Parts: sequence; C-alpha cells; structure tokens
Amino acid sequence: MNYLKSADPEIEKLIKQESIRQKEGLEMIPSENYVSPAVLQAMGSILTNKYSEGYPRKRYYGGNDNIDEIELLAQTRAKKLFNVAHVNVQPYSGSPANLAVYMATCSPGDPVMGLNLPDGGHLTHGWKVSFTGIYYKSHPYHVKKDGRVDFDEVWKLAKKYKPKLIWAGATAYVYQYEFDKFAEIADSIGAYFAADIAHTAGLVIAGAHIDPSKYAHIITTTTHKTLRGPRGGMIMVTKKGLKKDPELAQKIDRAVFPGLQGGPHDHTTAAIAVALKEAGKPSFKKYAKQIVKNSKALAKQLIKNGFRLVGSGSENHLCLIDLVPNFGPGGGFFLQYALDHAGITLNKNTIPREPASPFYPSGVRLGTPTLTTRGMKEKEMKKIADWIWQVAQIIANNSLPENKEKRIAYLKNFRRETNKNKELSKIKNQIKRFASSYPIFAW
Repeated sequence: MNYLKSADPEIEKLIKQESIRQKEGLEMIPSENYVSPAVLQAMGSILTNKYSEGYPRKRYYGGNDNIDEIELLAQTRAKKLFNVAHVNVQPYSGSPANLAVYMATCSPGDPVMGLNLPDGGHLTHGWKVSFTGIYYKSHPYHVKKDGRVDFDEVWKLAKKYKPKLIWAGATAYVYQYEFDKFAEIADSIGAYFAADIAHTAGLVIAGAHIDPSKYAHIITTTTHKTLRGPRGGMIMVTKKGLKKDPELAQKIDRAVFPGLQGGPHDHTTAAIAVALKEAGKPSFKKYAKQIVKNSKALAKQLIKNGFRLVGSGSENHLCLIDLVPNFGPGGGFFLQYALDHAGITLNKNTIPREPASPFYPSGVRLGTPTLTTRGMKEKEMKKIADWIWQVAQIIANNSLPENKEKRIAYLKNFRRETNKNKELSKIKNQIKRFASSYPIFAW
C-alpha cells in the first residue's frame, strides 16, 4: 500500500517528480551520491521513533538495548575502516561535527586556521560569517595560482598566530590533501590538527586518497558524499590524538552531547552502520578508485574541448572549471543554469583569486561520485564533457553586467531565453535517453 499517496498526495507527487529528475538527469555535484536500497530502508525504519540521549550503556532513556547495539556496530565498523581509536557517530551532519571539535579543543576567542572559503575551504573552518569565524580568531590560509595550498603561508601564519586548531580539508580542492605537511606545522607549535575528509572519506577507505589517520589528531567526515551513506557525520580520534591528549575522546563526546546536541537520530545511525559495512567490501574499493579514474578522464576531456581547469586536472573526485575565459568574471551562474535546463546538475563556485564574488562566482564545480555509482566509466565521462562544452558554446555570448542594477533584468532575460532554447532542448532529450539507461542502484 502506498501510505504516502493516501496521507499526503502533494508530497508523494513531488518525491516522484524528484525521483524522475534524478533518474533522467546527470547529477554531478561532488558532494552528492546515491545510497543503496539497504541504506534507504534503514533510514525509513521504525528506529525514527526512538529517543536515545546519551551513549551506549549510558542512556538517559529506557528501551535502548537494540539502539546501543546498532551504535556500537557503527563505531566498530568505522574504527576498522579508518584505523582510528575512537569514533562518535552521533553528529547530525558535518558542520555540527566540526563545531564539536572547536568546543572540545578551543575556548572562545582562540586563534584557529583553515582554508579560505573562496579558495575552496568550508564555512566551518573559520569563515567570517560562520559561528567559527565569529567566536574564534580565524587566520585563513590560501591557495597559490595553481590551486594548491600555499604552505609557505601556512607556516608563516602558524608561527605568527600560534593557532590552537588547524584544519585541513576543503569543498572545492582538486588535489589530494597533504596531511603530512599540515601535521608537521601543527606539531611544531603544539596545535591540534583536524582533518576534515567529508568529501574524500570513501576515497580514503579505498586507498584512492592519502590516509590522515597517522597524521591528524582528529578526523571529521560526513557520511554521504563519497562514503555513499545517509546524511550524517562522524568524529574520529586517532591514536596520535590520544597520545597528545589522553582525554580527547571524552572531550569530543561531551562536546557532541550534551554540548551541542540532544538525542541522536537512531535511524541515521543504523543507516551509517549499513553504509560502513558496504564500504568494507572489495567492490567498494573498486568503486572508489573508479571515481578518481572518471574524474581524471572528465578533466582531460574538458581541457581538450577548450575549458580552463583549476589545477589543470583532478587528483580526486572533482573538477573546478575557471569560466573567466568563457564568460568573464562572475559567469558561473550562466553555465550552471543552462546545464540544469539541459539535464546536468552541478554548482557555481568560486575559483582561486576570485575576480567576482561568492554570489556571482566565476567557476563551476562538478564531480563523478554519482555517475560512478550508476556504473559509468571513462568513455561516458568523455561524452558528458562534450555535452558540457556544447552547452557552453550555445550560451557563449553572455557575460555578467558590471552594473548591479542591470543584472536583475539581464539574468531574467537569460533565464527566459535559455528556457526556450531549442538546441538545449535537443541536448536535454539526448541526456534523458542516455541517463535513463543507467540505473541509480547499479551495485
């Protein structure tokens, strides 16, 4: 019986429409993925009914015997996969996980360091409008012209400001994270070093990315993205972290609960456990390595077609296209909108030394996790790169007006013209036929 259709036909219809959109289009936002039917089943289970404040064997509510076993399973699986000493699987997502790290290691006003947001960093690594940049003294580091972290600057800032906490990790960084260099800097000044691997957790497990466990004191991650699980978060304390601070695990746990959260989402914990079990299979390692192969193939074809890529390629799961040669400063919106209309979903994004603004950035970010989940390989990446280039050529005569007052009318007209463009409609039909031949659950 379709309970949802009976109870709320409006929501049921919208979910069905979204399902069709995902099946008939190409999802290329690097932070997205498709979960397995088993993960979906755990997420939609009766576990959502339970309240479980506290930790296994130390709950504030009764009736948690089964919940305890589920959470312990998730912890045990994560410890094994990531080679860490302690795991907290209760954070609601990546941002709450990162906030808990601050609470466990810093006091308000302490100096911290992370990658500058327009350079590819994350809000919670100290960006000025984030809680982390408001309540802590943030000294962000930047990337060089080629998109790599400027470690000369990281050294300089660390020596000058003596941060209590240094972050490695990013949202739009096409290289592998050089954890060893960050560790050397953090160790030299006695700072905590936290590796945020939200984007690359699945790659780390598969050996397709450098493992931070022997370098960092703390590792945080979301459980979706390349890990291919539900939307949740984890905080891990390494053996090195416990050596620096024997009470670090307890500090992390207290920061999560009762510091920042109430009861955990038990249905999400179960789904995390399922995803971790799937990630421990040989097939997952093959999958994660294929993500990187696909990203490199995509980057190669994009460059061959005429795009300029930050870093001239990719070492992980994502590419970052610099669209200044195509549309001038602030052109990311144009390609995102046109591709969305054609059936390819990605996101506008800032580029290093952004000449415009985060509101109208000059690049787009795209990745291969979801395409790889659907069974696509290098050959398909070339085809998709060709479509992206074709769409860019169709809208090539557009540029963002410098006069802000003229932008509203200009962008309104651009959307109207794009929506009725017959060439884009033709490409959309091609993509629909292509995408529909690849199931969402391909493993």
